Order: sequence, then structure tokens, then C-alpha cells
Amino acid sequence: MEWKLIKSDYLFKDLWFTVRKDTCSRKDGKIVDPYYVYEFPDWVTAVAITHDGKFIFERQYRHASGMTLMEIPGGCIDDDDKDPKTAIARELREETGYEFKAIEYLGKTSANPSTHNNWMHFYLATGGEKTGNQQLDANEEIEIHLLTIDEVKSMLKNNEILQSMHVTALFYALSTLGELHY
Repeated sequence: MEWKLIKSDYLFKDLWFTVRKDTCSRKDGKIVDPYYVYEFPDWVTAVAITHDGKFIFERQYRHASGMTLMEIPGGCIDDDDKDPKTAIARELREETGYEFKAIEYLGKTSANPSTHNNWMHFYLATGGEKTGNQQLDANEEIEIHLLTIDEVKSMLKNNEILQSMHVTALFYALSTLGELHY
């Protein structure tokens, strides 16, 4: 069912966001034109748990939705990151000030595979110890909240975590921890 790419035209390129217009041919010969693709770097996120079992959440404003949300730590994979695991360890240090004894890969998902070309890699980080202060980017303003597992489950049950990829990461982390039964 794969399409053959005939040509791509870049309409917009910036640091974290690129838009291209593709012309494609389907197997039945039909031409698909235009087909818009949003290019992003791959992303990473982690369900981060401190040495004493608290889940690290971040409260921050998200301009596109106009809302201040509770989320788990994460961000973009930078060009100088060796791999996604290196990227999430860096993001955890920068955003939370914590370092972790173990960081386990849980999988990946796509925000929208019909239009986005990137992946969100998610991890379970355990044994967290506060080793420094936050080192936030110029546009970041992040409050750290330490929550119990019961508080996290309640937030999930009450639809209080709105970032869908973070909900997915929490689903896999809770399953890995033996806290999700289905």
C-alpha cells in the first residue's frame, strides 16, 4: 500500500518545524497532490520516579492550547545527543534537576502518522535523586510537582493529563511497574 514519492517542495523551514508539500503516486496509479507533511525532530519523554517513589510532574503553560497543564518531563532530541536515551537523561537533568539510576526504554509512538514524520520515544526513569537546579531554556517556565502513584492514577482516571503521548507513556510505565491490570 506504500506510495511512491514523486517530488517534495519545502514550504517552510525553521528550527523545530518544517512543512513540505509532497506529490505521490499510489499503487493504483492515482496521483496524490498535494500531501502535506510536518517534519519535526524526534521527541523523548519519561515517567520519572524518585528514589522514594514519587512521580515527577511538570506544570507549565502550553500556548497552542492556551492552558497550563500537568505533564511528564521531555523534549526534542538535539543534534548532539548520541541517541534517544542520552536525550531523555539530558532533558530530565535540565527540566527537573534530577538524575536517575535506571532509564528503561518502553517504546515509541507517533503524534499523528498521517501528517507527522517523527517519533516520541518514551522511558521509565527510576531511582531519581535531585543533583542540581533546573537549567531551563529561555522560553520554559516549569514548576516541579512530586506526586504519589495514587495521585497519578486519579489524574489519569479524571482525564487531567491532556498530553496524549504522555498518557501513552504513563500507560506503558504503569504496566511495566505492575500497577495496571487489564
